Amino acid sequence: MASALSHLRVCDLSGQLAGAGATKMLAAFGAQVIRVEDPVTRGMWDALRGVGPYVDDRRGVDLGAGFNNHNVGKQGVTINLRTDEGVRLLRELVAVSDVVCENFAAGVMDKRGFGYEDLKSIKPDIVYVSNCGFGHTGPYRDFKTWGPIVQAVSGLTATSGLPDAEPAGWGFSYMDHGSAFYMAVAILAALHHRERTGEGQHVDLATVPAGIAMLPTEILDWTVNGRPTGPGGNRADFGECAPHGVYPCLGDDRWIAVACRDDREVALLAKVLDEPALTADRFATLAQRLAAADELDAIIGAATSTRVAGSLADDLIGAGIPASIVKSPPERIDGDPDLARIGLFPTVSHPDIGKVRVEGLPMTFSATPWSIDRSAPKLGQHNREIFGGLLGHDDQTLQDWAGRGVI
Repeated sequence: MASALSHLRVCDLSGQLAGAGATKMLAAFGAQVIRVEDPVTRGMWDALRGVGPYVDDRRGVDLGAGFNNHNVGKQGVTINLRTDEGVRLLRELVAVSDVVCENFAAGVMDKRGFGYEDLKSIKPDIVYVSNCGFGHTGPYRDFKTWGPIVQAVSGLTATSGLPDAEPAGWGFSYMDHGSAFYMAVAILAALHHRERTGEGQHVDLATVPAGIAMLPTEILDWTVNGRPTGPGGNRADFGECAPHGVYPCLGDDRWIAVACRDDREVALLAKVLDEPALTADRFATLAQRLAAADELDAIIGAATSTRVAGSLADDLIGAGIPASIVKSPPERIDGDPDLARIGLFPTVSHPDIGKVRVEGLPMTFSATPWSIDRSAPKLGQHNREIFGGLLGHDDQTLQDWAGRGVI
């Protein structure tokens, strides 16, 4: 079966998840993604910025398990851009690529002679996609950032957590994941434009605005109503449902999520929980339930705390009430039949790590399905195949370069 993107070649200079996650998706659909690393620092990110190892590189925790997860299906080469031969070699690779992508801070690639205008001189129709916190223009262009900072500046952090407590954040580098999806879309859109017009282009993706785009209702509430949205915990953001929360169940760290959309579902919840207080006059309307949300949650929590989460969820769902246990990682990853159906966690075999599951893609295609069956490349694993087979350099030249640290 033909792969959807097998006609594409990507020169991947990404140093972290925001870029590597995007090119991982392209590789899963058959694109030839060639990840370029520095032979000394083992990461283009380190080499170009002149800093120590990045947490997601191949030297990270558990032999670089994160690196393996974000770079499955790719080929790997090493190029030392501190050498003249290395610069020329990267230019050769750009010349035979459809896409060049990177996620360094603004200006880094220009300083190294690989900005968009430089790449256009090498290949006029190149698609060049960059991904950084604030983009390459504007008042924040020179600011440096990281995943948690992106979330704070974009406003995501201000919406997360419990009321009357400090913002809880969204986890480490949450927006790296989000911007990877935006970057994949950007690459494909630019390629579609090139197929129609023959024109390449530079796509400047800024992760902070990508985070802002995830807050459309909060932005609308402020622009229309002048009302700021703060952290609301597990309650409905705009008072559309009550009860709407996560409640304790029997056992250690067992919880159930419940959302009642109308009076009828509240009555059904009272029946399933055998708790007539939920249908008392003081909870008769949505406005009353919202005003007495703390009392309402306390009654429900007391009732759910004596019930087994799984069977309670079955009872609530059977009654037509939106509910689910709060699944633990083992329940979600190993015990969910739907994830097994789509193969969301395929297994690859890595020479150093061994057999390990990695993240797949949450989508199915009837004609051109994605496939992940190869681990991330070892350092310089495909130097001979790419520099020799693709670019035409002979073995003696490759051996000389390797001996002098060019590759």
